[in-house]
Amino acid sequence: MNILNLENVSKAFVSRVLLDGVTVGISDTDKIGVIGVNGTGKSTLLSIAAGALEPDEGQVVKGKSVRISYLSQNPVFDDKKTVLENVAAAISGKDAHWDVTGEVRARLLDFGIPDPDCRPSTLSGGQKKRAALVAAILTPCELLILDEPTNHLDHGMIEWLQTYLQNYKGAILMVTHDRYFLDQVTNQILEIDRGKTYRYEENYSGYLEKKQERMNFALAAERKAAALYRKDLAWIQRGARARSTKQKAHIQRFEALRDREKIVEERQVELNSLSSRLGGKTIELTDIQKQYGNRTLIRDFTYTFNKTDRIGIVGPNGCGKSTLMKIITGRVAPDAGHVEIGQTVRIGYFSQENEELDPSQRVIDCIRDTAEYIQTTDGVITASNMCERFLFDGEMQYSRIEKLSGGEKRRLYLLKVLMEAPNVLILDEPTNDLDIQTLRILEDYLDRFAGIIITVSHDRYFLDRVVTRIFAFGEDGVLHQSEGGYTDLLEHAKAAGRELDFGTVGAGINKKTGAISGSGADTVGKSGAERYAEQKQENKKKTKLSYKEQREYDHIEDEISELEQKSSELEAQMAECATQYTKLAELTKEKEEVDARLEERMERFFELQELVDQLSGQGL
Repeated sequence: MNILNLENVSKAFVSRVLLDGVTVGISDTDKIGVIGVNGTGKSTLLSIAAGALEPDEGQVVKGKSVRISYLSQNPVFDDKKTVLENVAAAISGKDAHWDVTGEVRARLLDFGIPDPDCRPSTLSGGQKKRAALVAAILTPCELLILDEPTNHLDHGMIEWLQTYLQNYKGAILMVTHDRYFLDQVTNQILEIDRGKTYRYEENYSGYLEKKQERMNFALAAERKAAALYRKDLAWIQRGARARSTKQKAHIQRFEALRDREKIVEERQVELNSLSSRLGGKTIELTDIQKQYGNRTLIRDFTYTFNKTDRIGIVGPNGCGKSTLMKIITGRVAPDAGHVEIGQTVRIGYFSQENEELDPSQRVIDCIRDTAEYIQTTDGVITASNMCERFLFDGEMQYSRIEKLSGGEKRRLYLLKVLMEAPNVLILDEPTNDLDIQTLRILEDYLDRFAGIIITVSHDRYFLDRVVTRIFAFGEDGVLHQSEGGYTDLLEHAKAAGRELDFGTVGAGINKKTGAISGSGADTVGKSGAERYAEQKQENKKKTKLSYKEQREYDHIEDEISELEQKSSELEAQMAECATQYTKLAELTKEKEEVDARLEERMERFFELQELVDQLSGQGL
C-alpha cells in the first residue's frame, strides 16, 4: 500500500536542475536507499518527501494518517533550549514534558551525549547529528527518512543501527554512502542521475548488476541510433536538391534522431597519483602518551611507519583516534614520548571538518592557492583541468564555495589536499559526505598512491578495501595491532575469543548485543563475532570433550580422507566423459555435493581441534 507519492516533482537552484519531473511512490514495506553523485539532489529529494522543502513543480501526496520522522543532513537546534528539550520537543511535536524526557535523557547518554542538559552550541557537529538521530528513531512514524544516518557513528553504533533498521516495521527512505549498510538494510535502490530517477528492486549489490545491464542496453541502443542517424544524414544530403519529393516520415525520423537526448557514459572523478618522493626515514612514534583530565586516551604507543603502510585506526567515538592523527601531524603535542618525522615527509591531512575552505572564495581560486600546476603520471596538468577531473566544470569552478553541497565541499577539500602532492596521506573520516562513485575512484587512487596512508574510518567497506593493517583502541588507551582489513579484525577477535569494544564511550549500549538498554531495541541479535566469543567462554569451562564430541573427533579425519578420495575419483570420471553431457551433468552435481560435505567436515574438524588445543592448554 502506497503511503506517499512524489508526482512530477521538479526542483532547481539558480541554473542547476536537480530534479526534473520525478515521480516516486513509497509503500509501507519499502526500504529505499537513494544514491547519486554529490550535488545531484539526494538531500533535496528527501527534504521534499519530508515536507521540509517545497518543489518548484509537481506535488507530494501523503496518506492522511501517515506520520513522517526526518533526520536532515544538517540538523538545526534551538539554542535557547537544552539538547534534551530540543529532542523531546521534536519527538512530541511540542515543548518537552515528563512522559518523554526520561527516555530521551537515557537515549542521549547511550548515543554519546554526556550532558543532555547542555546547550546545542556546546556540541560538536557529530554530537548534534547523533542527538538528531535519537529524535528521528524515537518519533512514532510510518515513514522514516534518514539523510546520512551513519555519519559520526562508531562501528558499534553503525552495526546496532543496521540491525535496528533491518527489524524496523515501517518504510524507510534514506541516503547513505555506507555500502555494507545499504546492502544489509535496503530492498530497493533509487538512483538520481541528471535530474532523473532510476529505481531498482534490489539491494546495493543487486543494483550494481542491474545498473550495468541497463547501461549496456542503453549504450547499445545509442550506438544503433547513431548509426541510423549517420545513414539518414547521408540520405538527406544526397537528396537536398529534390527535398519536395522526399518521404515526410523519413525526414521526421531523421529530425527525431538528430534531436534525441544522447546517452552519455557516467563521468567519473579521475585521480592520478600525485605524490613526492619519500626518503628512508618516515614517521617514528616512540612511547606516545596523551591524557585529558583523568582519562588516558593513548598509552605507550610506539610504531615506525613503513613506506608502503596502509593503516586503519578504529575504536569507539571519543577514544582518541583523531587525537592520534593530530599528534602525528604536529597539531597536538603528546604528554610523553616523541614524534620524529623524516625530512622528505610531506603530510596531506584530510580532517573531519572542511576547515581550510573559505566559503566566500571561488572553487578555482581555492585550488590555485594550493598549486597552479601539478605534475601527474599524465604530465603537467593545470588547476582548472584538475577541477574538471573532480567534476567541477567551467561554470562550477567560478561558483562560491558556500553554494556547493556538503558532499561537493568534501570533494573540493580532498582535491585541495591531493594538490599538495603529499607522500603521507592522513585521512580522518574520508568517507563522510562523499558519494559512492567518488569513494570508488578514491579507493582506486589509493591503490596506486606511492606513499603512506593512515586513515580513521567507520566505513567497514572502505577499511576492507584500502588498509592492510589496523590499530584498534582498547581499554586504557592501549592500541592492538591486527593484520588485514576490518573483516580480518573481526576474524582475529573470533580466533582469540576477545570482545571488541566498539560501543560509544560512556554509553549504555550493550557491548555484546549492540542493543540500547531499556529501549524497544533490546531484541537486537548478537553478531557472529560476539556469539563466537560467548561460545569460547563456555568452552573454557569444559574439562573434557563430551562423549559425542570425542567420538566425532576420533573419526572425522577418516571421513575427510574418504570425501577427498571420492572428490578426486569423480573429477577423473568427469574428464573421461567430457562429451557425454547427460553423464557429465550427473557427475558434476554429485561432485558439488561431495565438495560441500567435505568443506563442512573440514570446518567442523578445525572447531574440534581448537577445542582440544584449548583444553590441552589448560593442562587438563
